[in-house]
Amino acid sequence: MSFINESVIYNIYPLGYCGAPHENDFVQSYRLDKILDSVEHFKRLGVNVILFNPLFESSRHGYDTIDYKKVDSRLGDNESFKRICATLRENGIRVMLDGVFNHVGRDFWAFKDVQQRKWDSPYCSWFQNLNFNGSSPYGDPFWYEGWAGHYDLVKLNLRNPDVVNYLLDAVSFWIDEFDICGLRLDAANVIDFDFFKQLKALCKSKKPDFWLYGEVVGGDYSRWANDEMLDSVTNYECYKGIYSSHNDHNYFEIAHSLQRQFQNGGIYQNIYTYNFVDNHDVNRIASDLRDKNHLYNVYTLLYTMPGVPSIYYGSEFGIEGKRTRNSDYDLRPCLDLNNVPNANVQLCEHIAKLGRVRKALEALKYGKFENVNIMNEKLVFKRFTDNQTVFVMFNLTDREERVGFDSRCNAKLTDVLNGNEVFDCNGWCELPVPPYSARILVQNDGSFRLEGNDSTAHAPVEEPPKEEVITPGKYRHFKGNEYEVTGFAKHSETGETLVIYRSLQDPGDVWARPYDMFAEYIWRDGKRIKRFEKI
Repeated sequence: MSFINESVIYNIYPLGYCGAPHENDFVQSYRLDKILDSVEHFKRLGVNVILFNPLFESSRHGYDTIDYKKVDSRLGDNESFKRICATLRENGIRVMLDGVFNHVGRDFWAFKDVQQRKWDSPYCSWFQNLNFNGSSPYGDPFWYEGWAGHYDLVKLNLRNPDVVNYLLDAVSFWIDEFDICGLRLDAANVIDFDFFKQLKALCKSKKPDFWLYGEVVGGDYSRWANDEMLDSVTNYECYKGIYSSHNDHNYFEIAHSLQRQFQNGGIYQNIYTYNFVDNHDVNRIASDLRDKNHLYNVYTLLYTMPGVPSIYYGSEFGIEGKRTRNSDYDLRPCLDLNNVPNANVQLCEHIAKLGRVRKALEALKYGKFENVNIMNEKLVFKRFTDNQTVFVMFNLTDREERVGFDSRCNAKLTDVLNGNEVFDCNGWCELPVPPYSARILVQNDGSFRLEGNDSTAHAPVEEPPKEEVITPGKYRHFKGNEYEVTGFAKHSETGETLVIYRSLQDPGDVWARPYDMFAEYIWRDGKRIKRFEKI
C-alpha cells in the first residue's frame, strides 16, 4: 500500500496564506517561512502531508505560471523552500505540490518569445491552436486557445513532445531537489491522457509510491484514476453529499454516494479518493452549513469514509468564507495558524482527536465499506479488514437519539471517540448517541483502549487566560528576543491602538504592533502562551 493510506493531508493556498500581493511585484520576500511557526500545530492535528497549491513563479494567482522551476518571489526562493521541505520532513511531514500543466500565464517565457518574434518563434507550436489568422482578446497579432475562455491562461499543446519533455523535466527537478511525494494535477479533466501516462511512468520510476491525483469535478473517476494514469481524483460527489446531507437532514444522500462508490460492487473500490469538505475553489464548510453544530459530524464522516482526508487551512478552526462572482480571495485569507480570530478551538481539538483515531485504526485506513443502517437523521456504517471491524454512528439531530443496528457479532464495542466507553453487544445493538455527534466503535474482547482519547466528544474547552493590560516596561517575545514597550499610538486611518516598542538587542529597531496582537495568547508546543511575556 502507498503512504497515502496512512496520511492526513493539510491543504494550503500559499499566496493567500502568506498575504502575498495579488499582483506579483517581483520583490524577493520570504513570506512562506512563516509556515515553520506552525509545525507543532500540524503535528497536533495529526497532519503528515502538506499540499501546497501553486507556488511556482506566476503573475497573479499562481495558476498563471511564469517559471516552472522557480518558487514565486512573493513567497521565497528555491533555497528557502528547500529548508522548509527539510524541516517538515524532519517532523514527519511530506510535501505535495500543485502541478498546473494545462496552461501557463501570458508572461511565460515561451509565450513572450512568440509575442516578440511572432511566426519566427520556435515556440509557436507550444500553444494550443495558436495561429496568425486573427488577433487575441488582448490585442496580440495572433489567436490562441485560453483555458475555459480565460485568455490570461494560455493553453499548452500537450501533443508537442517538446512541451511534454519540458514539463517532465520540471517535475523531475522538484522530485530530485525537494523530495516531493506527490502532485495535484490542476484541471485534470481537460488534460491529454497520453501526458498523464508519461507523467506517471516518470514519477513511479523515481518513487514507486509517488502519488498523483487529479482535479476532476464530475464524470467517471476511473477514466483518470487507473493503472495507466493517475492514482486518484478529487471526490466532488461526496464533497457535495457531505454538506447537503446535513443541511437537508437526509443521510440517505451521502449513504447512497458511499455505497455507489465503495461498497461491495461499488464503482470506485480500487480508487483511494482524495476527500475534502472545502478547498480554495469552493465555500468554506462553515459557510455552507446551515447549522454549525454539524461541523463535528462532517469531519467525523470525512475521517472515517474510504479515502484520504484533507483539511483546508484554517477550516479546522471553523473560519468562514464564500466565493463571489468576481473573486475567490475570501476563500484564501492570510492566516496565522497560532492565532486565528474567533477560532473554534473545540472543533480543532475534535479534528486532532479524529487524527489520532484514524492513525490507530487499521479499518479506517485500509478497510472495506458497508452501510449498516440508514435513516434521514441517523446513519451507521462499518469499515472492516480481516483483523478489525469498526462501526461509525451519526446523529445529526439536536437531541439524544437511540440508534440501532445489527452488528452480527457477540462482542464488546469500544467508543474511541468518546472516552473509550465500552458497550456489550449481542447481535442487535441500540445505543444512545448525543445530539450533533457520532460514535466510532471498535469491535473487540473488551481490552481495546485508545490512549489519549479519554475525553468525550464536545467536552467543554478550557478558555484561555484573560489578556492582561499592556503597560510600559520590558517584555520577552515567545521566540526569545527581548523588547521594551515605550508607549502607545493611534493608527491615523483606523483609530486602532498600537503598541510602540524597541529591541533591547538593537535599540535602534523600533516597532509598532496592534495592541490586541501584542497582548494575545498563541498556541506553542501544544500550550497556550503569551506572545509577549512581561519580565
